[in-house]
Amino acid sequence: MFDGYDSCSEDTSSSSSSDESEEEVAPLPSSLPIIKNNGQVYTYPDGKSGMATCEMCGMVGVRDAFYSKTKRFCSVSCSRSYSSNSKKASILARLQGKPPTKKAKVLQKQPLVAKLAAYAQYQATLQNQAKTKAAVPVEGFSWGNYINSNSFTAAPVTCFKHAPMGTCWGDIAEGVRVEVPNTDCSLPTKVFWIAGIVKLAGYNALLRYEGFENDSSLDFWCNVCGSDIHPVGWCATSGKPLVPPRTIQHKYTNWKAFLVKRLTGAKTLPPDFSQKVSESMQYPFKTSMRVEVVDKTHLCRTRVAVVESVIGGRLRLVYEESEDKTDDFWCHMYSPLIHHIGWSRSIGHRFKRSDITKKQDGHFDAPPHLFMKVKEVDAAGEWFKEGMKLEAIDPLNLSAICVATIRKVLADGYLMIGIDGSEAADGSDWFCYHATSPSIFPVGFCEINMIELTPPRGYAKLPFKWFDYLRETDSIAAPVKLFNKEVPNHGFHVGMKLEAVDLMEPRLVCVATVTRIIHRLLRIHFDGWEDEYDQWVDCESPDLYPVGWCQLTGYQLQPPAPQSSRDNQSSSSKQKKKAKSQQYKGHKKMTSLQLKEELLDGEEYSFLQGASDQESNGSASYYIKQEP
Repeated sequence: MFDGYDSCSEDTSSSSSSDESEEEVAPLPSSLPIIKNNGQVYTYPDGKSGMATCEMCGMVGVRDAFYSKTKRFCSVSCSRSYSSNSKKASILARLQGKPPTKKAKVLQKQPLVAKLAAYAQYQATLQNQAKTKAAVPVEGFSWGNYINSNSFTAAPVTCFKHAPMGTCWGDIAEGVRVEVPNTDCSLPTKVFWIAGIVKLAGYNALLRYEGFENDSSLDFWCNVCGSDIHPVGWCATSGKPLVPPRTIQHKYTNWKAFLVKRLTGAKTLPPDFSQKVSESMQYPFKTSMRVEVVDKTHLCRTRVAVVESVIGGRLRLVYEESEDKTDDFWCHMYSPLIHHIGWSRSIGHRFKRSDITKKQDGHFDAPPHLFMKVKEVDAAGEWFKEGMKLEAIDPLNLSAICVATIRKVLADGYLMIGIDGSEAADGSDWFCYHATSPSIFPVGFCEINMIELTPPRGYAKLPFKWFDYLRETDSIAAPVKLFNKEVPNHGFHVGMKLEAVDLMEPRLVCVATVTRIIHRLLRIHFDGWEDEYDQWVDCESPDLYPVGWCQLTGYQLQPPAPQSSRDNQSSSSKQKKKAKSQQYKGHKKMTSLQLKEELLDGEEYSFLQGASDQESNGSASYYIKQEP
């Protein structure tokens, strides 16, 4: 782990009181690499010898690692070059304030070719980081400050299988050591030091430099998947200097012994961690691919759309007939709302044919294997039938679970469903759910789980009773055994923070909280907004992300509503989220409390996506006690 560093022997000894007072490193999960001491250790400045500047190339480094007794040069090549013809040009360049022409690896003696190669790699790394750096800061909001000041807990990355590193996060936990830039340093070059993870919040980690013990004054938050966090040993292989923070530089006289003791047996990131991060952020969908997607103005049908952009796996789809590319729709690539070309015809779903008779140049159909697969069902025996009653999340009002009816049975297990009391005469607001969708439930689900069931609009016999309603409508309930009974071990808990898509405005990803859990069903609350904007979402929905996802992918995060907005909510009698974008509209049904606003807000309302119907990976006993 320490290969690449040539440590000179030191006569100075460490402070016995400091070394003996060090606590043993707590044991960590065994799947992470263990740091071992193989006789070669880090070289760093101590309180006596300090730093030195190479008189040839001008690089600053550890004095003890410099060449010759006088410690004037960082390497043999610099010492020889000092008396060569390049001496005059190098000195002139330094006087003119120009950067050195080569990069000296100050912590090990090596040939000029190796030094130049290291410098080339260093420059390439900087350029690559500049290209990939896509963090979008939100003015006035910091996840770290938000979590620290309120003692919040964030959902772990392992809860989000569709997110980068969701399936290969491993045992990254508190106590893991990493190498990070040392910001408590006055050196002109970028140097690093070792830090330990104090707290995890999604992708974000609260880090503390080694040597600070219980002092949290310089703790800082950093995205674990960012380009500035590396496994212990990365500096050794990359030729980067390790320099202790200035605040504690004189705390120990033998930093070598300190690091050996602190790091031996500790855990760090896997050596291929950055490669895994990069691979997990490669998305199969490409721009100009054609797909079938729900028509946001008529939920009962699909239309052809073209992938305009891909950000973090989220697709901006532009309907094919949109000449100015403003008629668009946002969803994740694993959303149940998108399908391959020809899907609608294959299952008997309504489809709006495009006026465009042939594909535009450069457009091509997305391969069918890219889309999320649904679980195969056996519809040969007892199956759903038209007219059967059930309970379903209303895709036009995701805060409500409503009385619903199966209006049409399609092929491959798909169902067209309508919300009782709110259906258009032509069925244009029917919506498609798969039989295994976690967004449909048997009759009685809400009552058993103490969830408010939204009765049909205009139904006067309240409180609503399913037994009476089935008798009055001369209908039957869909058999309980036909519904999805799988409940994965998702790992969510009430109060956990996350980043969630506002399905009223599917372009937006917001700061959110899990406020309720009913088996695999999550109640998502958008911080700063009233409860009426809450949404029921499946635990495996691709519209939920770990804290730090927006920063990692370069997506814009919507912070909690400020106090002024919260005050306006109360004074304006449940206004819509006017502080957010008014784009991406469809026809939105209004609840009884919002009917008066319909006259004021116009005829167009925010479209809400349906929840995910991804297949569950686990199972548990179902949550319906008996068939009504």
